[in-house]
Amino acid sequence: LVQNTETGTITHKQSYLNVTNSDDLSFDKKIYCHYFHHQRISVLSGCLVTEEGCASLVSALRSNPSHLRELDLSYNHPGDSGVRLLSAGLEDPHCRLEKLNVEHGGENRMKPGLRKYVCDLTLDLNTVNRLLSLSEENRKVTWRREEQPYPDHPERFEDCGQVLCREGLTGRCYWEVEWSGRAGIGVTYKGINRRGGDKGNDCCLGHNDKSWSLSCYDNRYIAWHNSNPTTIDVPSSSSHRVGVYLDWPAGTLSFYRASSDTLTHLITFTSTFTEPLYPGFRVYFEDSSVSLK
Repeated sequence: LVQNTETGTITHKQSYLNVTNSDDLSFDKKIYCHYFHHQRISVLSGCLVTEEGCASLVSALRSNPSHLRELDLSYNHPGDSGVRLLSAGLEDPHCRLEKLNVEHGGENRMKPGLRKYVCDLTLDLNTVNRLLSLSEENRKVTWRREEQPYPDHPERFEDCGQVLCREGLTGRCYWEVEWSGRAGIGVTYKGINRRGGDKGNDCCLGHNDKSWSLSCYDNRYIAWHNSNPTTIDVPSSSSHRVGVYLDWPAGTLSFYRASSDTLTHLITFTSTFTEPLYPGFRVYFEDSSVSLK
């Protein structure tokens, strides 16, 4: 089984069909019948399936002597009526479907590409280093010359100019940030050390086995994990926007150079994630900043 969840490649082997993230598919009853005829498991996650698509799907399940047992329609927008149709299909004696997944649905799942997985993030005031200030309703972090009067907190970064988001992520999530100056963008397990500065790197994103990061420059990026760097040279650009896509269940973390209509892939980390991951940002010197978009 070969799966490419970023480009939407169709995987069709023996009794398993996976078309995850395939925005350009247009399924009708005949196509559903064709694919379901010999499949036991079908994954149509993140494929822009709507209420209309659910009607075609249920019709195919009822009319076709299908072997299908499991159907994954997560990250689509079937709507309430589509879910009712699918649930009723489970009760139909002509339908052999045993397991149905319609989790994480909603109108935002109809956006093209990875932006269908956009999540809301907020910077956590309890984690921000005292040389950083938060603004724009805790969605922007900026380096300051003067220490900020934050109270002591066990989760505050003491030696590294960093801040984490409040949200721990375990599903498919996408977010974009705008950076200026010099900045790092990453994710970490909550257990990252909060002390141990630039020399020890114990608390710095990407410099331990608990975190992954991308350091941003005008003409290159450097990806980090466990203090191992990978340099990515790119043409110089006025765009300082980075997109991050986490597929926690699949164990992938991808970074992109982002514009209004294009995502240019930079690097993908692969791992077996064992805990929720918290987005985090590092700001290196005065007037550098990172903003959640």
